[in-house]
Amino acid sequence: MIHCVLHEEKDSVAVVVVEGITAGQEMNALILDDDRTITIQANAAIPIGHKVAVRDMEVGDTVMKYGTDIGKVVARIATGDHAHVHNIKTKRW
Repeated sequence: MIHCVLHEEKDSVAVVVVEGITAGQEMNALILDDDRTITIQANAAIPIGHKVAVRDMEVGDTVMKYGTDIGKVVARIATGDHAHVHNIKTKRW
């Protein structure tokens, strides 16, 4: 079963595509461009449609989703963390 997807290996977050991801759950993440999967463990419950980190990121790092820069890290994010507005902000302002 695929739990989350990312487009490119350089993406730092994947999008959860199933309901009910819970803390500690092993997730299969499909890398679309390579047609391969990686496994990550969720550190928290993550709602469908939200992002999960597929690598550790430090404050100031650029967040990549679907091969596109979507913002910067404002609080450290570990692999498996819920990546959302509490730890990512836009670079627009």
